Amino acid sequence: MITVADIGRRVEDAAGRVGVLRALIRDYEDPADMPGARRKRPTAFLWPEEGGREWLVSPHDVRRVR
Repeated sequence: MITVADIGRRVEDAAGRVGVLRALIRDYEDPADMPGARRKRPTAFLWPEEGGREWLVSPHDVRRVR
């Protein structure tokens, strides 16, 4: 499992996408969810190494890449 110590390092999500861990928020509420459906959940923010669009995943689905 990843921790805040891994921010800035290469990681891989469960789908096999590799990126850089940008942030790890323990109680993130996604503003894209409807207000009544929002719930706090741990979230990892990953950024593609070559640039592109950031994606969000559960930190439980992320591992360090060597």
